[in-house]
Amino acid sequence: MILSDTKILDEMAQGTIVIRPFDRKYLGSNSYDVHLDKTLAMYNDEILDAKTHNKIHYFEIPREGIILVPSKLYLGVTEEYTETHRHVPFLEGKSSIGRLGIDIHATAGKGDVGFCNTWTLEISVRQPVRIYAGMPIGQLLYFAIDGDVEVLYNKKKNAKYGKRTTKPVESMMWKNFKK
Repeated sequence: MILSDTKILDEMAQGTIVIRPFDRKYLGSNSYDVHLDKTLAMYNDEILDAKTHNKIHYFEIPREGIILVPSKLYLGVTEEYTETHRHVPFLEGKSSIGRLGIDIHATAGKGDVGFCNTWTLEISVRQPVRIYAGMPIGQLLYFAIDGDVEVLYNKKKNAKYGKRTTKPVESMMWKNFKK
């Protein structure tokens, strides 16, 4: 079951959902719009290795925007910091973004109960497109869960993306191969 706008507000009042910054005008009927932060990242190497810690470099989107091109993967991040203590958050691209040929996640649209952070975006485009810092980029939906959660994501010792950040985070797949 997806939470409605009034239920999201109720859960925020209880502290089980946190969105910062929060602006009521970005609350939809059953979602909350999130915005693209000014920091992007790209991998340093053309060929990535799942067993290796692939390094990234950061850069900022200038005021006049930046043109993204196909065949490149850009890591972005939401301006909004979120916490979800009783629901499963899903991040989806806004339809306006999709109609520009922009994908904001390859496979990582679902968060976990206990996820407390900004959202790293895996941005790719179908054709060159200019984007801007602060533009609406996605929407968060919250799903109710059935049953108790044994260990919240932010309490897991092996949570790969639990460190609080305001910048995009590279793949931590390599940690799955550590002995």
